[in-house]
Amino acid sequence: MLASRVIAWLTLSLLCLALGCGSRPLSGITLTVSAASDLRFAFQEIGEVFEQDTGIKVTFNFGSTGQLAQQIEQGAPVDVFAAASVSYVADLVQKGFIISETQALYARGSIILWTRGDSPLRIERLEDLLLPSVGRIAIANPAHAPYGMAARQAMQTAGVWDAVQPKLVLGENVNQAFQFVQTGNVDVGIIALSLAMITEGGRYIVIPQEMYNPIDQALGVVKATKHEREARTLAEFVNGSVGRPIMERYGFVVSQG
Repeated sequence: MLASRVIAWLTLSLLCLALGCGSRPLSGITLTVSAASDLRFAFQEIGEVFEQDTGIKVTFNFGSTGQLAQQIEQGAPVDVFAAASVSYVADLVQKGFIISETQALYARGSIILWTRGDSPLRIERLEDLLLPSVGRIAIANPAHAPYGMAARQAMQTAGVWDAVQPKLVLGENVNQAFQFVQTGNVDVGIIALSLAMITEGGRYIVIPQEMYNPIDQALGVVKATKHEREARTLAEFVNGSVGRPIMERYGFVVSQG
């Protein structure tokens, strides 16, 4: 009898080790996060760490903040919305799509002038965009992308916006604008610093923050989520002791509160 109990206990222990019972819970839950495209690299890393710690899987839908907000209003199955502008989250709170007490600032973004490493151009400031050698300039569409709005405002502050209009190539989001420059189809881009932090083969100049309104980014839990507790846990994780250092590593300014 004793021998059979020992065998059963050993079998259960080995099974538990194989399944990772001692390392993380097996929740079987997958959260869907609609996130601004400037978050692509930072959030992918945060999602991996979050899954390791909790057993909760995370899938991301990256895109333009304005378009993602519209999808949520139209009933897209989303658990957490991470916007590139607090105004979009606040608007969804007012309309009843985001749980109000979950709205939280999580980062401030920055824009940069980015060129390929093999480009002959040496862009040092926004006024250099007027040079005849600069053919095309990529930015995110200011109609619905906060980083595009910031790019437009910075160029307006520099007094070059009207003159560069014929040179502009608009991406649906800031990541697409970045891809235009990476592929060499565009000479220079005004993009998110977070997208360039781990990208090799490029040069960038940070655009002074005083040239555009702060890109204060916020998130919130979508009211229609079927996994509110887990969604709240993820939102807190992004803004916690694990998430903040990751965000900082990608060039974001984060609150230490």
